[in-house]
Amino acid sequence: MTLAEADVLVVGGGVGGVAAALAAADAGATVILTEATRWIGGQFTSQAVPPDEHPWIEQFGATASYRRFRDEVRRHYRTWYPLSESARSALHLNPGNGAVSALCHEPRVALAVLHAMLAPHQRSGRLAVRTGLMPQQVRRDRSRISAVGFQSADGSEEWFTGSYVLDATETGELLALAGVAYVTGTESAAETGEPDAPDVGDPQMMQGFTVCFAMDHVAGENHVIDRPAQYDRWTAADARVRPAPQIGWPAPSADPAERARRVLRPNPDPATDPAVIVSASHQGRFGDNGDYSPIEDIWRFRRLVARGNFDPAPPSDITLINCSANDYIAGSIVDVEPEAAAEHLEGARQLSLSFLYWLQTEAPRADGGTGFPGLRLRGDVTGTSDGLAMAPYIREGRRLRALETITQNDIAASVRGTAGAREYEDSVGVGSYKIDLHPSTHGGERKYDAAWPFQIPLGALLSPDADNLVAAAKNIGTTHITNGCYRVHPVEWNVGEAAGALAAFCVATGADPVGVRESPARLTEFQNTLIARGVELAWPRVAAY
Repeated sequence: MTLAEADVLVVGGGVGGVAAALAAADAGATVILTEATRWIGGQFTSQAVPPDEHPWIEQFGATASYRRFRDEVRRHYRTWYPLSESARSALHLNPGNGAVSALCHEPRVALAVLHAMLAPHQRSGRLAVRTGLMPQQVRRDRSRISAVGFQSADGSEEWFTGSYVLDATETGELLALAGVAYVTGTESAAETGEPDAPDVGDPQMMQGFTVCFAMDHVAGENHVIDRPAQYDRWTAADARVRPAPQIGWPAPSADPAERARRVLRPNPDPATDPAVIVSASHQGRFGDNGDYSPIEDIWRFRRLVARGNFDPAPPSDITLINCSANDYIAGSIVDVEPEAAAEHLEGARQLSLSFLYWLQTEAPRADGGTGFPGLRLRGDVTGTSDGLAMAPYIREGRRLRALETITQNDIAASVRGTAGAREYEDSVGVGSYKIDLHPSTHGGERKYDAAWPFQIPLGALLSPDADNLVAAAKNIGTTHITNGCYRVHPVEWNVGEAAGALAAFCVATGADPVGVRESPARLTEFQNTLIARGVELAWPRVAAY
């Protein structure tokens, strides 16, 4: 057994974890950053999800370091990729011309940029990055976490300790290991006061998770995979999952024109395929023709590489598949027996492979035929041998029972009217996204609700149960409903950055996290350090969406 020590231990190297490590090291603290997979970056990289962002991301509503990340992604493409002249000169280069964001890019580019951002601190010895380590145990000394034990792929055990421990894991694993109070699934309306909360809460009703995959299309070639073992399950009606087949995109329609409109069209002509951003609103139209709903056009919605942006142009676009057809809702992987978690993870992989196989063999084509055998998995993009993402995209896990819990009543336009989101004196950042709940386990339905641009209260990162623990990812004090908008990339980055900056501030000043929040003077001092970093604590007046 080995024991390593730092000022700040960041457990989980996803979006929030990387931002936390960067902020803490920038402030002079020593940091250990651990990650369970081979790649740091979480949603950006191992989960292969291009960023979900709000419409104003280029101007405001994100931290300076998040904007630096976005700028460096574009710089990477301009430096190393053979861009077309129009792409190279574009003010806001969008390599994939995807609709979900103004910056749809390949996972490996994000990985390279994140490593570059952390590299100076690693060279100085201030930061150690360890991948392939899974947290397994937590030691506590009364109200403090004294050490965290990890297991590596070869079965060896390592222990790390820090004056402050940040949980930036994808499902809030550290909360459970440390015995810190948390909540999962839905809360009851009586508990949260939310108008859309159910009468009875269900800890296992969680948003579906997704094993994403990248694919391209090579016309005239046959890349059809072997028929997946669970293909019949996912193409048949199953009342345990949905009363209709999980796979069957697009939804049937009696209108021939509607059916024709909802077919997969790989590699649209770049000359008629403009870069138009729909962004986080999931509303609007592509270009001036308005022929496609962004939800239906799975090829262009999360496209990572658009041929027209490169010269010479590659033979195909590359797109990322993360849609309702491969959202896994047959069970959760949180707070279930290990055998059940393994079964659901494999089920999610089988679902994605089954959707690909259906697209290759049965999906309707514009010419009236069926199947696109030229669709090809791109494991080189996801860093895997099978073409699926290295890790599942997990929308919802354990959420801290925090000093402050953000509810639907604090941000939803349906509740707040024209009053805007609730304002917090202890704000440590901002975010914006509509409340977007994907179909959930145990029959939870998809839900959208317009939300005002919101703040991130410091109290949502803090626990009354552990003095030196700070939530640093999607595990902050939200409800099942508000998790639907606090889970996206720029918000998770801001949460992590605030957590890392707080830990370093406490190391430097001798304050404790809860004490910072409770002392107006300390809170102002800390917020000023955030402002100096380029963290926005409040929004200008903008419209709800």
